[in-house]
Amino acid sequence: MNKKLIIVESPSKSKTISSYVGNDVLVLSSKGHVRDLATSGLDGLGLDIENDFTPIYKIIPTKASLVKELIAKSKNRDVLIATDPDREGEAIGWHLAELLKLDPKANNRIVFREITKPAILEALNHPRPIDQHLVFSQEARRVLDRIIGFKLSKLLQNKIKSKSAGRVQSVALKLIVDLEKEIEAFIPETYYEIDANFHHMKASYVIPQSKRLNKEESDLIVKESQNPFIVKDIQVKESKRNAKPAFITSTLQQDSISNLSMSASRTMMVAQALYEGKEIHGELIGLITYMRTDSTRLAEPFIKEAQHHIELNYGKNYLGKYKVTTKANAQDAHEAIRPTSLDRTPESLEAYLTKDECKLYRRIYQRTVASLMAPAIFDNTKITLESNGHKYVADGSIERFDGHLKAYSESKNKDKHLPHLTVNQEISAKEVLSIEKVTTPKTRYSEATLIKEMESLGIGRPSTYAQILQTLKSRDYVEIIEKRFKPTTQGILTSDQLDLFFSKIINIDYTSRMETILDEIADGRQSGLHLVSRFYHSFIPLVETAQKEMKKIEPKKTDELCPMCGKPLVIRTSKYGEFTACSGFPKCKYVKK
Repeated sequence: MNKKLIIVESPSKSKTISSYVGNDVLVLSSKGHVRDLATSGLDGLGLDIENDFTPIYKIIPTKASLVKELIAKSKNRDVLIATDPDREGEAIGWHLAELLKLDPKANNRIVFREITKPAILEALNHPRPIDQHLVFSQEARRVLDRIIGFKLSKLLQNKIKSKSAGRVQSVALKLIVDLEKEIEAFIPETYYEIDANFHHMKASYVIPQSKRLNKEESDLIVKESQNPFIVKDIQVKESKRNAKPAFITSTLQQDSISNLSMSASRTMMVAQALYEGKEIHGELIGLITYMRTDSTRLAEPFIKEAQHHIELNYGKNYLGKYKVTTKANAQDAHEAIRPTSLDRTPESLEAYLTKDECKLYRRIYQRTVASLMAPAIFDNTKITLESNGHKYVADGSIERFDGHLKAYSESKNKDKHLPHLTVNQEISAKEVLSIEKVTTPKTRYSEATLIKEMESLGIGRPSTYAQILQTLKSRDYVEIIEKRFKPTTQGILTSDQLDLFFSKIINIDYTSRMETILDEIADGRQSGLHLVSRFYHSFIPLVETAQKEMKKIEPKKTDELCPMCGKPLVIRTSKYGEFTACSGFPKCKYVKK
């Protein structure tokens, strides 16, 4: 029997897995993708357009020596592809299989969703063939992104000096720009609310729905709201607050941004380190399950472990019912993000983790445990008062059972007590006040709220959100003002021009529908070729129209002339900022020092 070679994506992961499988198994890393679309073919798209859009793949230049090493070390070994358990990982695995000339139908693919010794050994016992449908889906996504990215980016660079465009990136930018325009068009409106202040209680005037009080109306109500106030009704109702499900990629990012002040990209870097393994008591152990997921499902063995943990540490009355919430477009390929073992408490790992790793692990640990705990129970009280026909309401809430809040809470709950009153009782207000208010515009997107919006609209995938936000920043399409996205002048110009010429494809509905089709390709229900062909033949005419009709923004002229050729000097922009150069470029390459 040949010795085994396991190929994973990251070097740190290979180190962890090596410690589990013994000296006779070689574990190497591909360090991510080893091949990508070439820049040959029509328009440099790396596609054979005339031959069913067949992709033309080329080894990434920086990976050439690594590929040679993998080929050499795979000789006389049984190769197992252990790339990440998602579409991208499946595609990397397929490229490796092609380069190593592995049988595509052989059981040479292993999948694990946590890097622990039991999970790795279990995966080795259940190899399978590479899932071609997942590969086709990733390939279709990559081809679409290449067509849009190359064609639109080149157009925008030439016409308006924008750096790039993208299938999802440009829709995310449109969300930011459209919101900014709504904020700028907003006209503030003054209105009034009324509060009656009593001893130990405040009651608010009940304003009819969809109505705003003006000053005259509020002054009249205040004048007529005389003592005594009559208690007309007292209602006490029990309410339950259920636990939130365990983290998926998007909710982990949102929670981390809001509660730990980590960016989405930083969150994913820290989560990756926790997943790939940390040295604990001399042993390399993966501490969380795979962090790119959109499923809240938890494995049955873990649920039993968690239920035992809850009963032991909190009590039987804290046990909740396990419930999976399945959202639209969820892949459900693997579990929610959870600890690989509840025995590894956050406190026990503090000495082995960085500050950020410790903070993020604690949130994941607490959220997972809480997701399987009982609801928190509150007694909500509503007191209705009346004075001269004017109704006022006071609300109170008292926590009766903390439930899942004992393990995980995003904010501290404060009881709001109301005085003991009886129906028909007369009470006197200390004062009745008219309070002036002014309507405010919507708030700009933060990283957390933009991710939440993209997820709810079905734009992009959890694994892409952090990169999309980073791209918008690096392209200078947005600036961060008080931790929120404000589009730059260039960002607005880019979005407006795309909206003018490409509204058919750079929009929410089209992008969301395309994600659904990519999911169907992954399930074998759609053809990637048909998707690419339909898109290409509808997209290219739009590009041709834009090339003819989009106005080109010329560089701003200065008052100076080129000392070399006499033509006007202009202000140009590079990735390093603005510089002054000759308008006769490329014939004259003068650049002012």
